Amino acid sequence: MNQHFDKIWLEHLARRERHLDTNYDPWLGIGCSGDRLEVRVDWSDQPILIPVAMTRSSEYSPTLRQTQWEQLRCRYDFEYWCVRCVKIKDKSSARDIPFLLNAPQRRVLALLEDDRLAQRPIRIIMLKARQWGGSTLILIYMAWMQCCLYTNWHSLICAHVKQASANILGMYSKVLAAYPKELWTDEVDPKFAPFERSTNIREIQGRGCRVTVSSSENHDALRGADYAMAHLSEVAFWADTPSKSPEDYVRAVCGAINSVPGTLIVMESTANGVGNYFHSEWMRAKQGLSDKHAVFVPWHEIEIYRAPVDRDQAEELYDQMDPYERALWDDGRDLEQIAWYHNKRREMASQDAFRAEYPSNDIEAFALSGCNVFSNNHIEALRKECKAPVMKGEVAGAATWGPSALDNVRFKEDRNGSLEIWTLPDPEHDYLVAVDIGGRSAKADWSVIAVLDVTTDRPEVVAQWRGHIDHDLLAWKSAQIATFYADALLVIESNTLESENTADDGSLFILSRLAMHYPNLYHRGEDSRLEGALRPGFHTNRATKQAVIQELIARLREGTYVERSHLACDEMAVYQQLPNGTYGARAGHHDDVLMTRAIALYIASVHPAPPRVNIFDGIIPW
Repeated sequence: MNQHFDKIWLEHLARRERHLDTNYDPWLGIGCSGDRLEVRVDWSDQPILIPVAMTRSSEYSPTLRQTQWEQLRCRYDFEYWCVRCVKIKDKSSARDIPFLLNAPQRRVLALLEDDRLAQRPIRIIMLKARQWGGSTLILIYMAWMQCCLYTNWHSLICAHVKQASANILGMYSKVLAAYPKELWTDEVDPKFAPFERSTNIREIQGRGCRVTVSSSENHDALRGADYAMAHLSEVAFWADTPSKSPEDYVRAVCGAINSVPGTLIVMESTANGVGNYFHSEWMRAKQGLSDKHAVFVPWHEIEIYRAPVDRDQAEELYDQMDPYERALWDDGRDLEQIAWYHNKRREMASQDAFRAEYPSNDIEAFALSGCNVFSNNHIEALRKECKAPVMKGEVAGAATWGPSALDNVRFKEDRNGSLEIWTLPDPEHDYLVAVDIGGRSAKADWSVIAVLDVTTDRPEVVAQWRGHIDHDLLAWKSAQIATFYADALLVIESNTLESENTADDGSLFILSRLAMHYPNLYHRGEDSRLEGALRPGFHTNRATKQAVIQELIARLREGTYVERSHLACDEMAVYQQLPNGTYGARAGHHDDVLMTRAIALYIASVHPAPPRVNIFDGIIPW
């Protein structure tokens, strides 16, 4: 017998007891949410813990007949109502069983009830991982509010496709069909009735509460809307087109629901990459910038994900743990959970494949499968220093174009401006400005101007401009921003400009003209078209792109640059190496912000100081 393992085994048993939390009985109120008071009633040989609010009701009395007492308890005790009045299909046996909340559901319920009892609007964004019953909980909670708490309290159920919404409505119908008749307090039987011949709206008889089903494909449900609650399901998969976007739909839903006590908005989804509307809203909530609670349930919080082990099996497992399993133990997991992971991991081709299916945190949940260029852990470490800009506006000069644009350069604060500033310029610091040129129209790629403070070996993003603009105006705007930031070295990605040949005098490119008036413009090798002069701008090709991306990978790995914009992190998370070896953003995403960082950091790492030096001479073969 290994005496050292004795302590490990005892610790495992203690953790197992805490994790399983077997001391839960909603019939008796044991382990249930909220403040509770122990009472005794004639029909129970054990004391019952009921919500304190129930005992304060003018209708409450210990001498109430059992049916009246249960009816009253159903109005105050959601967890009791679930096991007494709701039947759901058990996934293991396919039988209808009472709805007994599992541990993750009870954690989410505590958030719902805290807001409701505090008379706050209920607002949640929920990132789902596997099937732990999050959507079921929200649906049943909304049904409880309509069946027991409110009349004329209308709800909206919207999923990414109509069939998914219909499935949710079917579950609601099942609740009403199985409702105990003796506990239904209205004269009309509990069931759905059509509402004004609508195929998408049902009304709960006797309650006046309507339930509308819709999908992200159809925004008509919001016309003339009068909702108090909304369950928005699989938002990450909602269609995002120029005419119909998730943001527009959610804004319309929120506008139709007053911010008053008892109202509810729950936005939930499984992850579908980063940079989309759902991911952005999740990050806002996680950072405390949203009105919603951010809820994520890791795999190890779900009771079914554990494999029983006896002491000998546990000791063998403990001795064989790999670093990830050891980290699970150090993080508080018990040996049955680690045994389940150990067995399940063998079914997967890689640990990343396991994490994609069974994430331990929201970072893993949003991680994409495939050939990602940047490590998700490195991205999240970078994201920790991101924050909102301290001001927004525009840098302006005496003109918007031409030499006068660089006269009297100043910053004008404007909350609708496209320039975000985290740190104002310091004349004693060195700055580098990188520009990635996009398109002119709103549907095109973005043009991005990034400003980095390169005074130290750990460059820091201090400002960023992002928008759509004519290319000649963009060149002068970037020079204005570089002027504002202590005459910074200005590095403009020149591919687009060189291919367009947009010189208005028939002989000079935009950058060549800009170089005549902004002397600290980055140049590369000689240009025969310009009589031996150095060529302005940074040219991206297969060799230079490989170099700048490798520099960015190293910077993230070593933590040697400071990012401030979440957009940059979002773009890095969807940046992939394609089968042909080239790099690019995942379909439907951008890399404009990312490329400004990659170019700027590469130039900062190899540029010796004086501008107009061919920094690639002898470094990258042409």
